Amino acid sequence: MSRRIVVTGLGAVTPLGEDLAVSWNALIAGRDAAAPLDLFDTAGCRCHHAASATLPPLPALSAFSSKAARRLSRASRLAIPAAREALASARLLDAEGRSVLRELPFSVATTAGGMALGEDFLRGVLARDRSHLFSRVSRYLSQQQVLDVQQALGFAGHSVIIANACASGANAIGHAADLISVGAADCVLAGGFEALTELVFVGFDCLQATSIERCRPFDLNRSGLLLGEAAAFLVLESDEHAQRRGAAALCHLTGYGHTTDFFHPTQPEPDGAALVEVMRDAATQARIAPAQIGYINAHGTATPVNDGAEAKAYLAFLGDAPGSTRISSTKAAIGHTLGAAGAIEALFAVQALRTGRLPPQLNLQKPIPEMAPALVGGKEISNDMRHVMSVNLGFGGSNAALIFSGNPSP
Repeated sequence: MSRRIVVTGLGAVTPLGEDLAVSWNALIAGRDAAAPLDLFDTAGCRCHHAASATLPPLPALSAFSSKAARRLSRASRLAIPAAREALASARLLDAEGRSVLRELPFSVATTAGGMALGEDFLRGVLARDRSHLFSRVSRYLSQQQVLDVQQALGFAGHSVIIANACASGANAIGHAADLISVGAADCVLAGGFEALTELVFVGFDCLQATSIERCRPFDLNRSGLLLGEAAAFLVLESDEHAQRRGAAALCHLTGYGHTTDFFHPTQPEPDGAALVEVMRDAATQARIAPAQIGYINAHGTATPVNDGAEAKAYLAFLGDAPGSTRISSTKAAIGHTLGAAGAIEALFAVQALRTGRLPPQLNLQKPIPEMAPALVGGKEISNDMRHVMSVNLGFGGSNAALIFSGNPSP
């Protein structure tokens, strides 16, 4: 990267908590957020549980009337507090909770967006209930959640929505890094959001990709994924911009790789070759060897095909003895959050780098033998990590990897 890029702010809402600190502590403690799903009717489904979030109470939003605030979609209710926390931790909010940067580029990922509004509209039509049809359809825009966050926090500027399946969150962060690297921006709010919706849940259930048991990434007994919802954002800045305003760098974003393998609409390449290429590209950009990566937050969906291909990729990338690099998939705890996955998992990797605490691999019974030496156990601590990686794969063959590095010595 032609400019050094620092992370100065983090924020998240997850099924484990209404902010990053609560979510992180619950994750490290080994909590699993899977629970019966009551957001919509799942009577005709195989699976009846997911990892849903408790919506945080909205702060006083002077930009919205009380009526407008009530009309915010579930997706916006997740995204606004997460973005607010990220800007607050970067010291970019004024006393009224508004961004001190009136022009702030926004790189955001999602897959379903505000689909719940469309579902509510259809239910109203089928029930011949016209009471709220216009308000639902008028807000059913692909950019509505972006507009809601901008309005709530008082900033405008260039925005882009990335929706290339489950690698979207990582690619949104990577796109933000690219903007800064080439000098197109000095500071970018980047991340992703996803709210559970009936169409997405039933779709994965029809694919028989969801598990009716516990989510067991990298386990021989894995039987499918757990769906979840979350919102997570990072503030990325050029090192010069952060220094000019006296902002503390939490870490550096040093590597980003992405590719598309075109192998299959829903399955990864069996030998993991495209993922190996992505990880090598990220490591090359970060100017480090694979063995220098202390922790990898893996994609790890717990589906039979994904985890087998991913395990092969890590062995090829790290060598035949990957135990020195610790690996875990946090989807066992918070579920697969689709468009938000790459963002929240990047935050978890950053937290591991900053604290030395490693997210445990939950629900293991019989780990994949070649992965067993690398999988994180309970209460693991590493005090000498300098680099961490977050890896994501998506439908359509999309692959992405991000590397975060500790602050170098002066």
